[in-house]
Amino acid sequence: MLPNRSRLSVLVFLLPPLLLYGVAVLFPIMQSLFLSFFSWNGISDMEFVGLTNYVRMLTADDVFWRSFFNALGYLAICLVLQLGGALLVASLLTSMRRGRELIKTLYLLPAVISTVAIAFLFVRIYSIEPVGLLNQLLHWIGLGALERPWLSDINSVLTAVSAPEGWRFTGLYMLIIYAALLSVPQELEEAARLDGASRWQLFTKIRFPHIMPVWITTTIMATTYGLRGFDIPYLMTNGGPGQSSELLTTYMYKTAFTAQTSATQAPSPCSSSSSAWSP
Repeated sequence: MLPNRSRLSVLVFLLPPLLLYGVAVLFPIMQSLFLSFFSWNGISDMEFVGLTNYVRMLTADDVFWRSFFNALGYLAICLVLQLGGALLVASLLTSMRRGRELIKTLYLLPAVISTVAIAFLFVRIYSIEPVGLLNQLLHWIGLGALERPWLSDINSVLTAVSAPEGWRFTGLYMLIIYAALLSVPQELEEAARLDGASRWQLFTKIRFPHIMPVWITTTIMATTYGLRGFDIPYLMTNGGPGQSSELLTTYMYKTAFTAQTSATQAPSPCSSSSSAWSP
């Protein structure tokens, strides 16, 4: 049991952030939940409608389900790129003797770049006219048949808008996992090597089990940020073409503030040039 003074100290330190969290996070959530049972345009009197809004959303709104499954696909791609890439790079860094700091800096740079700049950069990379970097690379390596307008092709647009988000935070999670790998006891690894363990066995039997708590925490972080993804997909395609890249976040924004939910989407801020939507 903590003494009274320790309890008071804990309370003093915890109370301000808990109050801030309650006011900034919990209260808006509870208020949104309360308002979801009413029909209200923000000006006129509220009308209680019970579960009508939920029934309409789940049964009569096809765009919602399209956005829901798109969000799951977006999340899966982001997790594979972020966590898989971070684990791979972090594992390679542990075996490097030189250049570690340079590699870590280069991988971390995207996390501090403006999302608007990243969106514009990838619009140019995916461009078909003028030819962007991705299509140029495919042409140079003899895979010109795979060239396409990545942001206006319904079969590739979701992957295309997910890749920048995955690339952006790979360096951040790489640093976290790299720090966890450095904490693995060297005695265990040396004993395993003496017993003839391969690199794969060393990783699967010693390293990864040791960093499992950090891996779970990192996965939760990446999942949270992936589900909140909004700015890069919205800037690159505005949910188009059609609803091929519409996410729950972009759909909620347009429903709440622009009422732009029809199949014909307005041009996105990044598609002012013909490069993003050229056939």
